[in-house]
Amino acid sequence: MNDRRLLLVHAHPDDETIGTGATMAKYAGEGAHVTLVTCTLGEEGEVIPAELAHLTADRDDTLGRHRIGELEAACAALGVADHRFLGGPGRWRDSGMMGAASNHRPDAFWQADPDEAAGELVKVIREVRPQVLVTYDENGFYGHPDHIQAHRVSWRAFELAADPAFGEGEPWRVAKFYFTAMTRSSMRRANEAMLEARIEFLVEDVDDLPFGCADEDVTTEIDAREHVGAKLAAMRAHATQISVAEPWFALSNNVGQQALGVEHFILRAGVPGSAGKGAPEEAGGIGEPYDREDDLFAGIG
Repeated sequence: MNDRRLLLVHAHPDDETIGTGATMAKYAGEGAHVTLVTCTLGEEGEVIPAELAHLTADRDDTLGRHRIGELEAACAALGVADHRFLGGPGRWRDSGMMGAASNHRPDAFWQADPDEAAGELVKVIREVRPQVLVTYDENGFYGHPDHIQAHRVSWRAFELAADPAFGEGEPWRVAKFYFTAMTRSSMRRANEAMLEARIEFLVEDVDDLPFGCADEDVTTEIDAREHVGAKLAAMRAHATQISVAEPWFALSNNVGQQALGVEHFILRAGVPGSAGKGAPEEAGGIGEPYDREDDLFAGIG
């Protein structure tokens, strides 16, 4: 075990795998301590397989309880042993998509007091003492209320964890704070690959999507192609939410996406490290010039 400690904050079970699964598997495989904090149980998720349709969101939240087991299996596939739910399992509930009635439930994560939720995350930060924290950008990557709230809570916890006047425990300053990212160029190439494979693809023009960033916005590219198998295994563990036909996967909309082993990030706070070796475009990388970090811990002594 090395002394690298990585903390990722995600909104629902399966988000960790889709957006950062290969990166998590890479660092866990290298001996880093990888901690995953999930903010809800994903009670409002849409169930894909007919044989699991009885788990659809209901008054008793059977789906949320089932997804605890799915997340445990996914983490095992990624080699991640340290997983927690923010404030404990079920402390805050999946809010559903923006504008849904479930947004207004008093226990919805969207309704959580950001400082209260951040206080729970500060406890984890001060215990684990990560050098790096990863979550979503201000728009929650694609506008889901729980993703937006995860960003707000993570940023507030990032500030409060270093404040000796806040809460209990020894203060800890996280060195680097990252957003997850997906480049439009990689999305275009994935669409082309799916078109060639005669698979229904995401959208004709990726610029029409409510997410995706320009190549030049990316500060960090993690080449974890050796771990794409672990990422796909973790996707299969999330059987209620993801269907897999390697190397493709689909969510409840049944629209194909390519499972990539190269994942991108944007440094929001902290000092960037030196540029590293990037991944080639055909592998899902941005390509030349290779002027981005290739390690989330770059520049950390």
